Amino acid sequence: MALIMKYIDSMHHYMDKYGDPRTKEWPLMSSPLPTLALCLGYVYLVKVLGPRLMENRKPFQLKNTLIVYNFVQVVFSAWLFYEIGVSGWLTGHYNFRCQPVDYSNHPKTLRMVHACWWYYFSKFTEFFDTFFFVMRKKSSQVSTLHVIHHGCMPMSVWFGVKFTPGGHSTFFGLLNTFVHIVMYTYYLFTALGPQFQKYLWWKKYLTALQMVQFVLIMVHAFQLLFIDCNYPKAFVWWIGMHAVMFFFLFNEFYQSTYKVQKQKRAAAAKKREAEALLLQQQQQQQQQQNGHVANGSANGTLSNGTGNKAADYYVRGDLPAEMELTQRPATNTHTAAQ
Repeated sequence: MALIMKYIDSMHHYMDKYGDPRTKEWPLMSSPLPTLALCLGYVYLVKVLGPRLMENRKPFQLKNTLIVYNFVQVVFSAWLFYEIGVSGWLTGHYNFRCQPVDYSNHPKTLRMVHACWWYYFSKFTEFFDTFFFVMRKKSSQVSTLHVIHHGCMPMSVWFGVKFTPGGHSTFFGLLNTFVHIVMYTYYLFTALGPQFQKYLWWKKYLTALQMVQFVLIMVHAFQLLFIDCNYPKAFVWWIGMHAVMFFFLFNEFYQSTYKVQKQKRAAAAKKREAEALLLQQQQQQQQQQNGHVANGSANGTLSNGTGNKAADYYVRGDLPAEMELTQRPATNTHTAAQ
């Protein structure tokens, strides 16, 4: 226990020495432990406690709640994108090749610092994505990718706000908030009901957009390994490797979801073609059988009846006695008349 306390004291000393003094007293910024506890609590809640509590309960519908939540997330993400943009990236003030952290108290700089903290806070609001999945008993949505992504992000962003609130790393936030505008718009249309399903054909491209985001973040971060820039290399690796991890996780999801669906559609199409070919062959056989029956009728051959039997007997010359009684008197009468 004493060793643990010594480690915690050393960590706090390091935070005080190297952390940004502008964010030191802000909520959850004095130590990484509260953020770590919240992340671990999130994982436990969505993977263990939540499913256990919902095991014998009916799923919640939450339609109106989801509509309001996704709308708020769209607005919140749009605001964050605007704040990060006008504080540097969309004004020409930030350089895309190398942007050191500005530790001054300039109003525009402080605006970016505040935007970084609110971006950090937004990672906690995204926990509700998973909470709603659990409450609706959508266990397939609470995937490993989903939990890792949401569970890691607050801790990852905390270090950025603590040590480098601004500069090169905020490009991650700019791209991520833009993607979230698109993503939560999709979720909003989904929550509005089946009548909006026709507007949701672009789900596949949303996943592709997320992967493009991580590729751009990787390129933007790792370029600092090859050029001279006054930006901590540790954060270059931190951001870049996060992007690599999430890219492969999202790519695995993309392959397992959309490639499998494509294969299933191809198999279903082949099955329909085979069934249609079989039906066509059966119809042709039926038509041929009907044609044979029609030809037989035209030639005077009947399948049943005494006329057919009498004709057969006359050909063989052995007409039965009972038929002779009805057929031969006519012949005798004609002979008598002669």
